[in-house]
Amino acid sequence: MMNASLLTIPNALTFLRALGIPLFIYLTLDLHADGWAIAVLAIGGATDYFDGTLARAWNQTSRFGELADPAIDRLYIVAILIVFLIRDVVPAWIILLLIARDLILGVITLVMKYKGHAPFVVTYLGKAATFNLMYAFPFLLLAKSDTPLGSVAFVLGWSFAIWGIALYIATGISYTREGVSQIRG
Repeated sequence: MMNASLLTIPNALTFLRALGIPLFIYLTLDLHADGWAIAVLAIGGATDYFDGTLARAWNQTSRFGELADPAIDRLYIVAILIVFLIRDVVPAWIILLLIARDLILGVITLVMKYKGHAPFVVTYLGKAATFNLMYAFPFLLLAKSDTPLGSVAFVLGWSFAIWGIALYIATGISYTREGVSQIRG
């Protein structure tokens, strides 16, 4: 039987965001419907903001939300980066750098769990890094269009991407230090 505390609007938004991952992949790779894919990313970004905001405002935080929200963020980012690699939206070295950060933190998280430690607590800077990347991605996809709007999107996309990548790596280093410190005891 399902726990009633899981049946909340914030958790429904988290689940909706998860459904956007395969939809985004299908729209960008199979249909090349970039406009619809950008809409999916925008809805994903909005639900990412509102699920946490509503959960805290309505006192509906849950362990599911604490674990699912960052996991879905990571899955979104990995899916987007793989799609961007296939579609040649951003250079491969950036994609490898961001995926390596998540893989390293994933391994550290598993070791922390094995040693009985709680998973990382997502920091404000960690949220800001993810926010900047999720804001950059639709613009970078739009920048693939050969239009004046694509030119503006290029500037905006790379502005958010550079800041997001820097924060993503910096928070990755911070989380790594924290995790290694907990593992060593």
